[in-house]
Amino acid sequence: MYKRFLVFTLLIALTNIHYSQTNPVVSSWLQNTTNIMGSHYVSGNSTAIADAVAANVQTVQYSASWVYVSTNGIPAYPTGPFLDGNPSLATDQNAIFRFPLVPTENTGTPTATTGGNIGVFINGVALFDYRDGVSYRASDGADHGGPIPGGPGDGIWNRDAVVAERSGFDCSKGHPAMGNYHHHQNPSAYDLDLNVISTICDLYAADGLYGIDSTTHSPLIGFAYDGFPIYGAYGYKNANGTGGITRIKSGYSLRNITVRTHYADGTNVTDGPAVSASFPLGHYREDYEFIANANEDYLDEHNGRFCITPEYPAGTYAYFCTVDENWNSAYPYAVGPTFYGNKVASKVASISESTTIYTSAVSIDENIEENLDIIVFPNPANDFIAIQFNGLVQSDIHMPLYDMNGRIVYNAEIKQGSTISYIDARTLYTGEYFLYIPNGGGTTIKKIVIKRN
Repeated sequence: MYKRFLVFTLLIALTNIHYSQTNPVVSSWLQNTTNIMGSHYVSGNSTAIADAVAANVQTVQYSASWVYVSTNGIPAYPTGPFLDGNPSLATDQNAIFRFPLVPTENTGTPTATTGGNIGVFINGVALFDYRDGVSYRASDGADHGGPIPGGPGDGIWNRDAVVAERSGFDCSKGHPAMGNYHHHQNPSAYDLDLNVISTICDLYAADGLYGIDSTTHSPLIGFAYDGFPIYGAYGYKNANGTGGITRIKSGYSLRNITVRTHYADGTNVTDGPAVSASFPLGHYREDYEFIANANEDYLDEHNGRFCITPEYPAGTYAYFCTVDENWNSAYPYAVGPTFYGNKVASKVASISESTTIYTSAVSIDENIEENLDIIVFPNPANDFIAIQFNGLVQSDIHMPLYDMNGRIVYNAEIKQGSTISYIDARTLYTGEYFLYIPNGGGTTIKKIVIKRN
């Protein structure tokens, strides 16, 4: 009897270990195993400055109920510059985030998202919601709070950071708050959008966590503080995984208002400013209303839906980083204004229980997706060549460039959790070259032509 009990207990333990190792909240983080370091731009200099802080996630550990993610909060893509006078740089957060292995639905009153961290992207960078801590103050007819001096606002009409702080976001649509670098929105470079609404990428490289690809299901790019996954902008049209790939749409839209006297639910509140050029529609979160849509490619009031995804073939509740038809960020951007699940994840000071360190058993070649869309431009070129990946780069990708005699003349690299690399063509002779890119266990070859003026 004792032997049978011992065997049964061992089988349960092995089953739990296997489940933990294959659970996406354990296995999806971009662990830095190659000493990738962060970097940043300063205004006026398009060459990134190397930082002495390790990028992406440092370690992942799990117990019977939790996963612990240790990160410095620094991405592999360069941060900055922040051209709105923000004095901060992205700095080492030395953080440990704790997420539940099994998230649960909140069947009571939904929990509102708050200022500060409400989730973490798979590269260890923080996710914030729409707000920036600024709201309208009726007594003097101006916005106050957050980075604006003069005390707080009324907290009735709350400013949308994605709209109001655009001039202070870097090319990857992020910025720091007291050193805590974060995204309020889809972490893809401005210059990769169909309609480019910021000129920041004109000088600073168009990099980010991933590039949107409209032909394939977007990658899992983070987890909210209720433990449920966050995906990019595209998914299966139908929740059951059928219907092809489509842009997953926000259920929120701007209200048809010219004055701000009531909330969308009819609540009479302290008046905000009338809609104007100074306070355009969309300036405040309360300018939006949720309208339920029966089509399955529209999201609920939390900006998510229950659906099948590549990582969850049996289905899960999932949030999506919503964009419009031009790939510009669409409210509520990622998660919110309330959580679907029970908000139990948090930043912790230490780990106080026994854990197992997670090490991915997947090789680098297996981590390189076969369907990554690879763009090489300009081609022909005479000075610099950019290699841009759409999709998520899960491991460092090394790309040798060969001349016509079969000699390696340049070794390009795209780092894990970034999207772009450059070849300095000024060192190459006029002629044809071949870039070899590992691709799902095989190789994609791109011909590159160098022409001198």
